[in-house]
This record gives sequence, C-alpha cells and structure tokens, in this order.
Amino acid sequence: MQPQQREYTPAAHLRARRAAAFRALAADVMVLAAAPVQYASRDTDRPYRPDSELFYLTGATEPDTVAVFVGGDVPEWILFVPPRDPDAELWAGPRLGPEEAAERLQPDACYPSTELEERLPDLLARGRRIHYRLGTGDRVERCVLSALTRARTRGPRTGTGPRGVLDPGGILDELRLRKDSHEIDRLRAAAELTLDGQREAARVVRPGVGEWEVQAELEATFARAKAAPAFGTIVGAGRNACVLHYRANDAPIPEDGLVLVDAGAELDLYNGDVTRTYPAKGRFSDAQRRIYDLVEAARRTAVDAVAPGRAVGEVHDAAVHVLVAGLRDLGILDGDVGALVEAGAHKPYFPHQTSHWLGLDVHDPGDYAWNGASRTLEADMVLTVEPALYFRPGGAVEAEPYTGIGVRIEDDVLVTETGHENLTANLPTASHDVEALLDEIR
Repeated sequence: MQPQQREYTPAAHLRARRAAAFRALAADVMVLAAAPVQYASRDTDRPYRPDSELFYLTGATEPDTVAVFVGGDVPEWILFVPPRDPDAELWAGPRLGPEEAAERLQPDACYPSTELEERLPDLLARGRRIHYRLGTGDRVERCVLSALTRARTRGPRTGTGPRGVLDPGGILDELRLRKDSHEIDRLRAAAELTLDGQREAARVVRPGVGEWEVQAELEATFARAKAAPAFGTIVGAGRNACVLHYRANDAPIPEDGLVLVDAGAELDLYNGDVTRTYPAKGRFSDAQRRIYDLVEAARRTAVDAVAPGRAVGEVHDAAVHVLVAGLRDLGILDGDVGALVEAGAHKPYFPHQTSHWLGLDVHDPGDYAWNGASRTLEADMVLTVEPALYFRPGGAVEAEPYTGIGVRIEDDVLVTETGHENLTANLPTASHDVEALLDEIR
C-alpha cells in the first residue's frame, strides 16, 4: 500500500519557485535538508514540522530528506528520500520511498537517502559556491565541509570545485517575501481559521474562567480543521497581558480584567497570527476603554499606511505617532509629539515593532531594511500590524489608573497592487463592536 500524503502545493507553483531560485543560483549549488526529528525524551518524538525552505521549493515533507539544486546552463535538482522500510514504517507510518517521491515531486533524479554520502560529493563539486546553512554538524554538513577541503587542495590545479559557503536565505528569503497566488490563498484560509478560533476563545471569556480553558477552546477549533497552533497560544488575563510572550496560561481571569489572546492557526504549513483583547465582563471600564481605543486608533492608522511604494518603517511610525499623541493627551507623556517620538518616549509602553512578515513561518524571513533604509513594500507581501500598550506593574514607569492594563490588537495584511487587503478584518476591533460581539456569542 502506498502512503497517503496530503498534497500541499500545486506542481506548477513549485516549478515556478524553482525556476526563480535557479536564476539566482547561477553556477552555484544549493543544498536543503529536512528539519530533524525532535524528541521530548528518549524515544518520544515531538510532532514533526517540515523545514520551510525545503518545502517551499520541493513540496517535500518527510524527515531525512535532502534536496540538491545544481545551477548552470542546464540546471537540475536531485532528491534524496528515506527508503521504504517495513520495520520503521510499523512504528512511524508509511514512507514515500524513492519511486513514489519521484512520481509525486518530479525531481530530475531521486535516490534513497542511504546513498547521500556516495553521491553528494560529486554534486557539490559542480558548483562554484555552496548555499547551505551551517551549524547542524550532521552528515550533510560533513559532506559540505569535505567538499570545501577537497576544492581547497585540488581546485588550484583543476579550476573546479566550490570555493565558499553562503546561507541559502540569501536567495530564498527574497523569493519567499513575495507570495504567489497559492500562498495567498493558504494565508487567507489560515487567517479565517484563526478568526474562528478567536471567536471560540471570546465565547468563553468571563471572570473566573481559566486562561487554559480559553486556550483549549481556541486550539480545539484548529484541530477540528486539521490544523495546529502556529505558535504557543498566548492567553494573558489582567496583568499577564503586559507580558509580551506570556506562555503559562495558568491563571484565572480576574473580575475586572482584560484578556489578551494572541494565536494563529497553521493550516497546510501557512500561518495566521491574530491578537484581540477582550473585557472579561463584556464591557470595558473607562480606563480600559481609553487605552483600548488609543491602540485601536493606532491599528487603523497603521493598516492604512500599508501600500506598495510605502516603506515598511512607515507602518511602525504611523502607529507610534498615534500612540504618543494619545499618551500625551492622557497626561502620561508631556511635550511635543515629534520630540517625544524622537526620544523613544513610547518604548516603556510599546517596546516592540508594529509588524513582521508572515507566511510559511510566523516570523517569515526577509530584510526590513537595506543599507540603513527601511525597505519598500511591494504587492504580494504579507505582514502583521500589531500596535499595543502595556502598563506593567512594577515596571520602570507606572501610570495610574492604567497600571496592569495590557492591550494589543493585531491583523494580518496583504499588500495589493493598489493598497492593501486586511485578511483578518472579519473579526471586529472597535471597542463597541467587541462588546457587541461578546453579547452575541456568549
């Protein structure tokens, strides 16, 4: 019986990505290896998550897979996959094996991974440089280092062999930054599923409910759709909302607190990332509403700043200016808005950036600046917009009556040819709409 594996990416999209990678690769060689299997203890392995770069170019999702891309006038790519093994498959499930992998993934050649050490040296010798991420110390890295040593000793006489190693991100990060139509479709689906999870979380938010119970309802929504959490779900109630990467999720929701829920669904390996902040009782207090509405105003302004030709730094700047002006109006800051922004007066309350790239990784690769200047947004980029304010108890600066309030509101935004599309606009963010949602679903 052949293994039943989910087909994640249409072959035409994979071919287009490889063609772009080969154009950038020129006469070099690129080696991409599968993510290692990780163990919780002894022989208890954690859920396996395929390597994003290998998947992006090949669609391969099995452990112990290696892809080699040889550039040149007639580029080719070679795949090494685990051989069929009835004993191993009894424990871990069926494998594709070289024949089925060749049929499904359509490499120029496909071999069992047991032949890697035999065949890889000759493939590496065909490139002027090797694009490979060092640091694993595994058998692939040992082959790469051996190829460099061999070229260093023999290359001067023959004029052949690799003379250096580059990180594959130098090519792949830029390619992955601009999403193709299939990726955009998957990101929309992941965003919608994330919103479904947020609605289920909001449905159970009320005083006395455990943060862990909110997490359970949200993640059950993902599981029912054959998806997984994109990252450790954050459910921060009360002062826990002021911890940026809060992970414990082990406290009861306080009577008058806010509940910050930051979560994402990983669907077909693409990710959503959405934060909403809910009042536990269903209504914001006056102090909570002032802070919430200020963050919401910053979110609206920052989302509106997303457009092709704008710098990604402008999105952050737009949010910061609104937050600083609002903090000054609330009497928390004092002085000229421009001078306060320049001095970073907002950082005790808003210490992080407003955006990160989103895609196969929650924090997708790609430079935010080139030569000291913020990079320009282009159509088909996807980024988050997540302004926030945190008034951390015991922090360097406290501001009554806001101490203990933490608010973050985060959307996933696609840059379009003419502006932007908010992929997560279907879940309300205005304070009165949040209250109306809670009335409806609870």
